[in-house]
Amino acid sequence: MVIVESSFPWLTLLVVWPLLVGLAILALPSLQKRGRELALGASGIELAGVLAVAIDFNFSLPGSYQMAETHTWIPQFGISWALGINVLSLVMVVLAAALVPLVLLADYQRDADLGRAGRYAAWILVLEFFMVLIFVTRDLFTFYLAFEAMLIPLYFLIGVYGIGENRKQAALKLVIYSLVGGLVMLVGIISVPVLKSYAPDSFLYEKLSDGSLHTGSMSGDIFLFLTFFIAFAIKAPMFPVHTWLADAATAARPGTSTLLVGVLDKIGTYGMIVVCLNMLPVVSARLSGYIIVLAIFSILYGAFAALGSRNLLRLISFTSVSHFGFMVMAIFVGSAYALTGAMVYMVAHGVSIAALFLLAGFLIERGRSADINSYGGLQRVTPVLAGMFLMSGLASVALPGLSGFVPEYMILLGTWQVNPYAAAISVLSVVIAAVYILLPYQKIFTGPVPKEKKFADLNKRERCVLTPLLVAMVVLGVWAAPLVGTLGDYSKQVSAGSVVMLERNSK
Repeated sequence: MVIVESSFPWLTLLVVWPLLVGLAILALPSLQKRGRELALGASGIELAGVLAVAIDFNFSLPGSYQMAETHTWIPQFGISWALGINVLSLVMVVLAAALVPLVLLADYQRDADLGRAGRYAAWILVLEFFMVLIFVTRDLFTFYLAFEAMLIPLYFLIGVYGIGENRKQAALKLVIYSLVGGLVMLVGIISVPVLKSYAPDSFLYEKLSDGSLHTGSMSGDIFLFLTFFIAFAIKAPMFPVHTWLADAATAARPGTSTLLVGVLDKIGTYGMIVVCLNMLPVVSARLSGYIIVLAIFSILYGAFAALGSRNLLRLISFTSVSHFGFMVMAIFVGSAYALTGAMVYMVAHGVSIAALFLLAGFLIERGRSADINSYGGLQRVTPVLAGMFLMSGLASVALPGLSGFVPEYMILLGTWQVNPYAAAISVLSVVIAAVYILLPYQKIFTGPVPKEKKFADLNKRERCVLTPLLVAMVVLGVWAAPLVGTLGDYSKQVSAGSVVMLERNSK
């Protein structure tokens, strides 16, 4: 692993900046009435800093950790404040930093109580702190702390500032699921030194005193892999540990759901790549068949559940279960081409799902209902809203020329080359996806207009929020080559490591 040290703590500054502003707003009532403006300005500065890091990034070394810094934190346990950014973490940080100001702008006029609005915006900044930290940390224990601690702002954003009647129950359900996953991960982290002390033969390779490698039974590696995979599967979310998602997305504000599904759930797939696949490639290969079966269940279950949903927010959340199934299948199928598709899909899905949740929020704000059947004929009344919703939906179902097409094509083609049966079964969801997007569009935007409801089209602020997302959908659809090429180089490195380990294991 190549580590390029930085003489200035740029990454620490990017990590800490939103936290400092967010805590200042929460701690000082005098700032809360202007909290929305302060948070929006702070998120803009954060985005500018992230873009500066992206410009300075050396893309010829995509797998290296650049702008790295290491500071001793808890030396007794080998824990350090170690940061660094490779191309995958850079892409995810850019996505997070770009979505936060859009979310803040989308929710800008939702609260008449300025203090409440300021506190909500502050919690968004605290959440951004954890998002950036988890993608740039190089220390496993710091990763775990951020993985667990992000539940604090999420609980407040859903349980206190959510809009659903069952928001507290949904927030508690999210916390319980994530805590269970985090505790399972913690068991894996703290058990490694114990297992290596008392059962060194349970790990695949143990370095002996003479420098040679001793081959073990791999049971320790499997145990460690499962502890991480379970935690990441809950976060992803995968079938059957996905049930928290629809409740949380329905109870949360659309802006919170945008960050939850668009960025935070990607921590699951990010962890599968960086931790499971990169650190434990042999076990990943050995257990890939079981994981692919679970991924296919997620793909089909999410598609059918979306098809049967009448609540627009639940429908959108179930589509994500299906899309995450595609990503997980691509990560473990054993194809560098499919793995690249999964990484690109993480970005493309983040863009399209953000637009869908925000558009759903604007629609529900006007119609006071998330029930699809309570609408009709809005294409004549709100043509901009209708057009943007259709474009975002088509991007999510991989229409050629929009953001979802390239990564989904890469995933299916790469999977077909390795496991044609998995690819053939997964293609069924593509047909279902067209139905679960076009059918709600037909019910909401075509037919007669409900006489008892009055609707206004998107205003300037709402159009400003959505325009960058629509532009990103088109750019990723027609000019995805730079992103594919850069992430492709990184995926080849990850896949090459897996091949080396497998070859070594076979000797």
